[in-house]
Amino acid sequence: MRLVTFESRGAARIGALRSDDGDEQVVDLLAHDPGLPPSVKQLLEAGPAIHQRLQRAIDSGPCVALRDVKLLAPVLDPQKIICVGLNYADHAAETGAKHGDEPVIFCKFPTALRGPEAPIELPPESSQVDYEAELVIVIGRRARRVSRPQALDFVAGYTCGHDVSARDWQKDKPGKQWLLGKSFDSFAPLGPWLATPDEVGDPGQLDIAMRLNGEVMQQSNTRQLIFPIDYLVSYLSHVCALLPGDLIYSGTPAGVGMARNPPVFLKPGDVTEVTIDRLGTLRNFVIAGGD
Repeated sequence: MRLVTFESRGAARIGALRSDDGDEQVVDLLAHDPGLPPSVKQLLEAGPAIHQRLQRAIDSGPCVALRDVKLLAPVLDPQKIICVGLNYADHAAETGAKHGDEPVIFCKFPTALRGPEAPIELPPESSQVDYEAELVIVIGRRARRVSRPQALDFVAGYTCGHDVSARDWQKDKPGKQWLLGKSFDSFAPLGPWLATPDEVGDPGQLDIAMRLNGEVMQQSNTRQLIFPIDYLVSYLSHVCALLPGDLIYSGTPAGVGMARNPPVFLKPGDVTEVTIDRLGTLRNFVIAGGD
């Protein structure tokens, strides 16, 4: 299934996508079954016990055309947004970095989260804001010290993510401020939907691309991941409990703006599009921030 969060009359509601004669529709799940949990995160927390009710709602609930719906980030309230740096072989090569035996891990503040078509705000404190297309892993149930063979059982699904990065903060500030350089408000676009594993197939064989104003800037495949999905989930679960709705931005491929000659950084008026096989396109526009 493909789960979404959408806005209706100023409030967030949960939905699912249904294809009717090739036309994508959004099913309002609570309109069919008001007893369902009211958010995607709470749906995940409820676990398999509600799957039959959820499927009945998807099959028969009232729906509207996807084009007529304002989508929000599919998970609105993750407890954690964990990110992986230098996790594509082609990206590590373009930056001249050598990857080690363990992944580079950092976080974003949840206030950085934004949905499809929402603005990316360029902070006046940075002049080097960069784009990064990423596959995002959504945790489905509590994972603590799980093995690699178990790890994918704890994944609820996948979605497109954009790890927006202030390079001058990440690279040039004292101590290299990865957390702050990655956590300005609006620096974590997410969406358009959460696709469950049965919709995705092998997450290690997905084409991924970033377009900036229609021009392809990044184009790769998740088989380039240095540390694959099962490794990341297992590795992180040995540090902290991963909880339903937690997000793992799994790294970006080659083609980032800072590695180009001359460098390419985001500017007001730009449009970014992250496209991943079977996960749709996450589109955002860029504006000047600072309010």
